[in-house]
Amino acid sequence: MKRRDLIKNLTLIPIAGSMFPIETLKAASATGMNLPTDPPTKPMNDLHHQALVMDGHTHVMTRELLFGTDIGQRYTDGTVDLPRAKEGGVDAMFFSVYTPEHYYPGRFETKNTFRVVNLALDQIEKNHAVIELALTASDIVRITKKGKIAAFLDLEGPFDLDGDINLLRALYRLGLRSMQLTAHNTTNAFIDTCNDVRRWGGINELGENIIAEMNRLGMVINIAHASNEAILQTAEASKHPIIYSHGGFYSIVPHPRCITDEAAKAVASKGGVIGIHFGSLFNNPKYWEWQTDTKETTPASVQGAELKTIEEVDQELMKEVPLNFTGTIPDPYWMHVDQLAKVIDYGVNLVGEDHVAIGSDLDGGPELPREIQDISDFPQITMAMQRLGYSDKRIKKILGLNWLRVIRQVTEG
Repeated sequence: MKRRDLIKNLTLIPIAGSMFPIETLKAASATGMNLPTDPPTKPMNDLHHQALVMDGHTHVMTRELLFGTDIGQRYTDGTVDLPRAKEGGVDAMFFSVYTPEHYYPGRFETKNTFRVVNLALDQIEKNHAVIELALTASDIVRITKKGKIAAFLDLEGPFDLDGDINLLRALYRLGLRSMQLTAHNTTNAFIDTCNDVRRWGGINELGENIIAEMNRLGMVINIAHASNEAILQTAEASKHPIIYSHGGFYSIVPHPRCITDEAAKAVASKGGVIGIHFGSLFNNPKYWEWQTDTKETTPASVQGAELKTIEEVDQELMKEVPLNFTGTIPDPYWMHVDQLAKVIDYGVNLVGEDHVAIGSDLDGGPELPREIQDISDFPQITMAMQRLGYSDKRIKKILGLNWLRVIRQVTEG
């Protein structure tokens, strides 16, 4: 057995002294209660733990920033922490830091972006026994061979609404290697989003300059949340492959956040990859028809307009953390993991097995399939693809090798 596979099968050891949040430990000490034992091992078949498993969009650092918690501890809520990631056989992830619309009205977007990037680096260093920062595909391979998780730093939200390229360069020097061009759901100074006002007809000259600079630096260009025109124009302008890190297909669910067949083919023709989101809203037609409150279709650009300081914005955002779906889904509309596999299959038939991957958006709010409670349930998607009759080679591409290929082409090409 390879060393990485062996480590992947080992029972998790406590991280930073404990597997449980500080609040749990304090409560246990005060009441004399016994701490729960480690949870039983979940099913993980041979193929899953042999494969390089990489998630193209995993939300991190929002709760750590606002509550001073540690991603190395096991949380009692949310869907992502390092202990559960190890249990799910996740070897690498786009370690996606997030600056939401709350920070835009006061123009705190750049300050928040730099502090969450800095915190991500601190958290990676603090949990060095389990996770390391990866700047290239070769780093990902090296880190995972040691049995650690590779963190490929990714930004969702604006580095600067005005698009100051000097700030982009500074973030690159800090270790940022992937960035979503749009300001989440808000059109910024250089690119239109899919669900906000269209100002540029796609991208403008500044957008082209930012794309060129990211190509020069060797940064992965992420066009999730972009308008259809912006995706097509970015694919045309970029010299390197681009990615659509997390979403569904518009032909399956006509949500504006889902990618059209035309845009998906454009991404694939450039050598890029489309990451399949785990949410029912993007992947389950029955849920889409039932759901009337599609919160993402209304731009959130006015959030926080009356707040004067970044501390006030933090307090407002804390009310929403963890950023997860909390509603109730009736049985007829609750998606199963096999429906998620069918969406993957649609993508494979549309653009080929080299251009589809996983972009879960865990801890970012998706209404998860019934069989997936958190990141520890990642093996469920592997088993669902096996039920489709997929070959081991195809499954390994979708689980991680497609992401690795694109990262190699961009960062080492």
